[in-house]
Amino acid sequence: MFKANLHIKSLVKVIYLIILVTAFLPYDAGAQTKEVVAEKGDGIYRLLKRHGISATDYLQDFISLNKEALGKDNTLIAGVKYKLPDVAAAATSVTEQPVAAKTGLRTERYPIFGKQYENVVIESEQLKGAVYYLMAGHGGPDPGALGKYNNHLVAEDEYAYDVTLRLARNLISEGATVYMITIDPNDGIRDDSYLKVDKDEVCYPRLTIPLNQIKRLRQRSDAVNKLYVKHRGSFQRMIAVHVDSRSRAENIDVFFYHDKRSETGEKAAKILLETFAKKYREHQPGRGYGGTVTERNLYVVKNTYPPAVYIELGNVNHQRDIQRLIMSGNRQALANWLYEGLVQDFKTNK
Repeated sequence: MFKANLHIKSLVKVIYLIILVTAFLPYDAGAQTKEVVAEKGDGIYRLLKRHGISATDYLQDFISLNKEALGKDNTLIAGVKYKLPDVAAAATSVTEQPVAAKTGLRTERYPIFGKQYENVVIESEQLKGAVYYLMAGHGGPDPGALGKYNNHLVAEDEYAYDVTLRLARNLISEGATVYMITIDPNDGIRDDSYLKVDKDEVCYPRLTIPLNQIKRLRQRSDAVNKLYVKHRGSFQRMIAVHVDSRSRAENIDVFFYHDKRSETGEKAAKILLETFAKKYREHQPGRGYGGTVTERNLYVVKNTYPPAVYIELGNVNHQRDIQRLIMSGNRQALANWLYEGLVQDFKTNK
């Protein structure tokens, strides 16, 4: 009797175990990759965003899935069906990673990044001892270069500031000391496509920005130089972020300027260039990268004490360049690539 009961109990346990294991097996019955039709004017970033997929995370997956259907330089062809990456499957693999890997050393609050992004996880201290002065171009009474896209005004200062904020957050997360030289008191990191144009930006620490260009540039250079003296002996860099204004026919890749007297600044610019070239090879193979490093007699580059790099993100008058800038995922990618280049600069260019 006891043996029979034991057998029944064992059988029940086996059945229960089978049910339990089956419940946790991935369900793939009938699973199919979703296909969508490209519309006129679509690029990969635009198509993925329309379907709620991050281009920053899934660009390479999309290219791999649709290699045979893509045009030159991985362009989309209107009317052609394309397969979307399986976001759910990718998300499952991410959740399997140890939770501790994402907890970081500590969390710090920086209201300048806005409510959504103000809590910054300090992932490491690999940039401990590095000091960065981040100067988003124009601001205050001067919006910088102006473009239009879908009847929306696109102002240089707003988009340069958003990329600069994202870069600042990345640097802080790795233990760097960061000063925003151009500051907007109420515009944190924004994920909107069309960033509202305002004139309330100030210069560090809270100085009204003058309309006169020379006074404005002198004010910013003075702010950097005072802080430089405070941090004398530390690893220091000044990074100025702009969006260029050229003819409507000219789309450009990100390019970099440095002061002709600064070998360190030139090397930093070249490291950033190499980082971008590598990223283009990874994410847009076959496209090529036309960015450059050039010396130029720019006021803030010439008159600030730390080695400086002046960056142009694109042409605000070119529709394709604007299309790239208005996507928040692209702005984050720009910030990520700049950050990666600056980490390499810190490790190799002291």
